[in-house]
Amino acid sequence: MTSELALCCMSHTPLLGSGDPGESVVQRVDGALRDARQFVEAFDPDLIVIFGPDHYQGFRYELMPPFCVGLSATAIGDYNTSPGELDVPQALADDLVVHLLAADLDVAMSEKMVVDHGISQPLENLLGSSAAKPVIPVFINSVAEPLGPLRRIRRLGTAVGEFVRKLDQKVLLVGSGGLSHDVPVPRLRQSPPEDVAYIVDKRRTPAEQEAREEAVFQAGQAFARGESSLLPVNPDLDEQILQQFAKGDLPWFDAMNVEWLGKQGGSSIHEVRSWIAAHAALQTAGPYRTGSSFYQPVPEWIIGFAVTTARPRETTR
Repeated sequence: MTSELALCCMSHTPLLGSGDPGESVVQRVDGALRDARQFVEAFDPDLIVIFGPDHYQGFRYELMPPFCVGLSATAIGDYNTSPGELDVPQALADDLVVHLLAADLDVAMSEKMVVDHGISQPLENLLGSSAAKPVIPVFINSVAEPLGPLRRIRRLGTAVGEFVRKLDQKVLLVGSGGLSHDVPVPRLRQSPPEDVAYIVDKRRTPAEQEAREEAVFQAGQAFARGESSLLPVNPDLDEQILQQFAKGDLPWFDAMNVEWLGKQGGSSIHEVRSWIAAHAALQTAGPYRTGSSFYQPVPEWIIGFAVTTARPRETTR
């Protein structure tokens, strides 16, 4: 017996539910999230594997792995998400690490993974709670430069897919992040030392975190007014990326230049790595069919917001 797979990839944003992008935009986004929840409810997974980034809450430059599997995990509860423990099946997570190492992927593992809204927000949107279902979080560094080539991400996703295919379970693959957006975060070699400290080893106090979240909200408002130096959302690039996923042409990403991608789509377009990994994992079950694909540029949230679902073709006939 082999596992039954399904996929849901979606953007996350700390500004979801804030700002004022207009009623029609909010309704469209809410509708896409509702459709994704219904897709997940109908599939009723036994296990979720979520690929997602972190925004210097759980992983910092004091030790920054390209990939990490959470053997246990706690949500920090930033940006209106809830704090608490995730239900990580430890034995399965242990086995996944062994499998990835055997596949020549130098993946890290964490007994105390801390996840932020990059992982908890999609889980809450899809399931109502980060702890609603057994979940294995797979961190993919998408923020802290330098970043490795995208072909490595596809290899990671393929190896994860080969592992979950053998479990004889219904496995939902979630990719969290993107699409184009440029975020106001410190840069290791370019920002003032007092800002760099927070991305190296300094933890924010609750008051500092609250101030940070307010600063991000204000940055979104300034961006929407056209009063920001952040790169604009790039709908043309986003649509091109979504088309490649819909076609199943994942090798298209392999040769993409990382520096070029950042210049075109902003510093956090690199979160598309989570989508690549999730689609590569799904593709181990054969060609897939995209069930739904939603896209909406939302300047007030500093993002090109997207939601996609997919199943292997053999299960969608």
